[in-house]
Amino acid sequence: MTPRKTKAFDSADRPKGSVHGPGMKAEKEAWGHPRPHEGEKRTRAALIDRDGVINEMVYYPDPGIVDSPFTPRQFVLAEGVGQALRTMRAAGYKLVLVSNQPSMAKKHMTMAAFRKIQAKMRRLLAAEGVSLDAEYYCFHHPQARVAAYKADCACRKPKPGMLLDAARDLGLDLGRSVMIGDGLYDVLAGKRAGCKTILVATLNGTLSQKMDELGAHPDLIARNVAEAADIVKKMAPGMPSR
Repeated sequence: MTPRKTKAFDSADRPKGSVHGPGMKAEKEAWGHPRPHEGEKRTRAALIDRDGVINEMVYYPDPGIVDSPFTPRQFVLAEGVGQALRTMRAAGYKLVLVSNQPSMAKKHMTMAAFRKIQAKMRRLLAAEGVSLDAEYYCFHHPQARVAAYKADCACRKPKPGMLLDAARDLGLDLGRSVMIGDGLYDVLAGKRAGCKTILVATLNGTLSQKMDELGAHPDLIARNVAEAADIVKKMAPGMPSR
């Protein structure tokens, strides 16, 4: 059976059965997030994409594309993200990263490089006085160049698998949660999970057309992560369940 996700903390590069962080029992205990008991009050969360929201995208001049950072040196926090995360935390939201990361599948980087980028992200956020409650990654891609990562899985956005796993693991009320991302796949994943959605983008004609084609109209649009955090803060007091 093809694994749904890969675990960011494995010692080998080949993906293995379960997931994210927290994932298996020991990791949950280390992160301080054991699975909640049934009947406990469920909480709201800001489910946040990584590249383009938490950190800046990178321009690669030779192919002429903008993509994720492939080395720790390229990883730079987006302007204002520390304050934005603190604002959402203070408003009562758990902070949960949910990110497609197909770079290993495409042979753009190794799992070792991914782990170094992940560690740098945590250090930079800690310096800003904030941390994430959990991180969920999908390393798969349907056209992967590395066989171990080739899968049409349930976790890769626009499918909602990572969001549903986060809800189960962390006791989240997705109807009171919000998905924040810079792409329409983030919007679709959020909608399919039952969340409110905020698109971090500058609206233009092409993007509007794609929204219509995909049926991926976000609930709200923000120019940057700081503006998204202000929106989330205002939603907190009386955000209705869906």
